[in-house]
Formats: sequence, C-alpha cells, structure tokens
Amino acid sequence: MSTALLTDLYELTMLDGALRSGVAGHRAVFEVFTRSLPPGRRYGVIAGTGRLVTLIEDFRFGDQEIDFLSELGVLSEQTLAWLRRFRFSGEVSGFADGELYFPDTPVLTVEAPFGEALLLETLVLSVLNHDSAVASAAARMVVAARGRPLIEMGGRRTHEEAAVAAARAAWVVGFAATSNLEAGRRYAIPTAGTAAHAFILAYPSERAAFEAQLAALGVGTTLLVDTYDVEQGVRDAVDAARRCGAPGPGAVRIDSGDLGLESSRARALLDGLVAHDTRIVVSGDLDEYGIEALSGAPVDAYGVGTSVATGSGFPTAGFVYKLVAVADASGTVHRVAKRSIGKETRGGRKWVTRMLGADGRAVEDRVSTVEGAPGDGIRSLALPLMTGGEAVDEGWDLEAARRHHTAAREELPSIGLDLAPGPPAISTKVADA
Repeated sequence: MSTALLTDLYELTMLDGALRSGVAGHRAVFEVFTRSLPPGRRYGVIAGTGRLVTLIEDFRFGDQEIDFLSELGVLSEQTLAWLRRFRFSGEVSGFADGELYFPDTPVLTVEAPFGEALLLETLVLSVLNHDSAVASAAARMVVAARGRPLIEMGGRRTHEEAAVAAARAAWVVGFAATSNLEAGRRYAIPTAGTAAHAFILAYPSERAAFEAQLAALGVGTTLLVDTYDVEQGVRDAVDAARRCGAPGPGAVRIDSGDLGLESSRARALLDGLVAHDTRIVVSGDLDEYGIEALSGAPVDAYGVGTSVATGSGFPTAGFVYKLVAVADASGTVHRVAKRSIGKETRGGRKWVTRMLGADGRAVEDRVSTVEGAPGDGIRSLALPLMTGGEAVDEGWDLEAARRHHTAAREELPSIGLDLAPGPPAISTKVADA
C-alpha cells in the first residue's frame, strides 16, 4: 500500500514551487532533532527507524494517488507528472531502534535532492514522534518494574495502527508481550491475554466463568478475580483449578482497588490455600510511578495500557525536521539556519558521538560538523539506513534492537535511571568546525 498521502498538503505545494524554480533538484540535507526532552525526563528512546525505512520505500504515487491530487486542482501538471515518476533516491542515516537520545542531537539525517527530501517530512515526524514517545515512556516502566515482566495492552486506547506501532516500540525497550495480535503477527512479538470482566459477568457465577475458562485454556491460564470481591475471587479461582486437578491457576489478575494492598492479601490467601505457584498479575491505569510504588508488593507481572500506548501523557517526542544545508545552482552546498526566536537551528550536516568514561558510562554527546572516527570511549550513534533510496540491511531486527537498547541504557550514569524529575542524564556539546 502506498504511503505517499500520509503527508501534509503543504509538502506538495512547496514541491510545486521548487520544481518551477529548479530548486527541487538541488542537493539538500535535513536533520531530525528535539530541542528539549519532555519536562523532567532524563533521556529519550528512539523507536520507529526500522519501520520508517519500509514506509519510505512505499512512498510512491500510483494512479489512485495522482487522480486524487489532480481532483484537488492545486498542483500543476508538471508536478503531477514528477510525482508519478517519484522514487526516493537519497541517503538516510540515523539512530537505531532502541538508542537513547538527548536534546540538540540529530537522530535522523536525510540527504537527497531538495524536492525528494522535502516530501518525507510529515511521514518521518509522524513515525518518530509517536514511536519514540511510546518507547521513552515504556523504558521508564521497564526500569520501574525491576525485572518483572510487563505486558503491553493499550490497543483499545489509541488508533488501531498506532496500537501496532506502540506494541513494537514497547517490545524494543523490554516489554515481555503484547495483547495486540497484529503486532504479534507482523513483528513476531509474544502475545498474551485471557479474559475481561464481560466474560465473568456473562455467567451465572464467578466460579462458573472460571470453570469455563479453565476448560478452554487449561490450568495455566490467568483468572481475573476482582469482578465482585477479590478475596472470594481468589478462593473461587483456586477451587475451580482444583476441580481440574491443579493446586491453583497459573495466575490471578487484579485490575482495580489498592493494588499493593490487594496483591498482598491475595498472596497471603494463595499461600494459605497452598497455591504457592499461582502468580499475581496487576493492571489498571498503571504508569512508571504506579509500578515503582508496587516494587515491594508481591506482584509477578504488570499489564500496562493507556500510559504506554499514549506515551504516558506526552503525545509527541518533540522532533522537528529542519533543512540544514542546500546547494546553489552551481552545486556548491551552503549551510542554512533559522534565526527565529526560540526556534533557532544550527546549519550544516552534523555527526553525533557518545563519549564514555573509563567505567563505560556515558559522559557526553558531541555534535560536530566534522565526522569523527569511533574509538576507545567514543561511540558513533548514527547508522546507514538507506543508500540510493534502498534499505541498508544492518541486521537491526527487533531482537537486536532490544539488546542494543539494554546496552545503551546500561551506559547511563545511575542518576539517569531515576524516575524523579531532573535534567538530561548527560550533556550535549555542539561544536562547529
């Protein structure tokens, strides 16, 4: 399916003007960066670069797209003919899925003829802003969970396709599973889910509902025990499992009330009923702070929905897509920069390296208009993603992205993982040649 209309009209009206003047063919460099992290956040996490490459490859104008644009009556025939032939031919480099980012560091660079690079702005920003907001929130939840599994279950809280992307982003930063089947199919993410309160309410008794679920899914299933009364729900769950020959169900889930108190009571009751192996899963509007508050509770896993699928209250990572260099009619490339108050940019194509201390901890990100070579204590952050308009296969599948994120997070100084509001975990130094 073409992704060409997942864009804003002004990208095409600008293209129309650039084609008329000839500027569309001038070599240009665009960079993606954020001026700041959301208030109190100490780091951000990039997600979406892997899927963005595929979306750029599918950014093509077929008959249906051209017919629609023609009916708008805004673009010239010259521009419509150009769009019909359009295939992105440029270079894209950027941070890998799972990499950490900080303010003023270019996380993606597009080098192409101005007209081609211009067209990608909306698509690039919609992917990176959404996926990175989710990944940044989800990463904090992983830290707060302290090794306990997290299940992403926010599909009912967002757009149907955004739910798939959110599950992918959460998986990259360490979530254990998703409830979203399309994410499971598309990205091979483990899926999880058993029953909602409607299932319990459909039966004449809670025990009857549990017996039906156990008959269908086996004794390893998770039974939802808070529909009426948690204590009685736990007793009914154990009793129903024992009718199937097991000491208890695989797990019970609590979705309401004081989760710390209810999980403690449930654990004591399960142990008293000699259902020691039955795990406790909690859910219900959890975010990183709620998860951290439960660190001392006998919780075995968390289900997280709204706060991860919607970026924990921050719907965007604040990325912008800015022109930093463009060639003139002779082919000479010049730096360009905005001087708008509060929205200044730095001209020139830039490279980012992360400086590591002797202990392997990140000390500083350096942004320079001169490409530096990696070495001991110096890590280059950008990877080639596309060359000549085609994807570069660097082996950055989701398993590799998960490993990369874990390694990058372990580079942070310990204060960087503190959930309390604070400045960025490391500083950014910008230097011109």
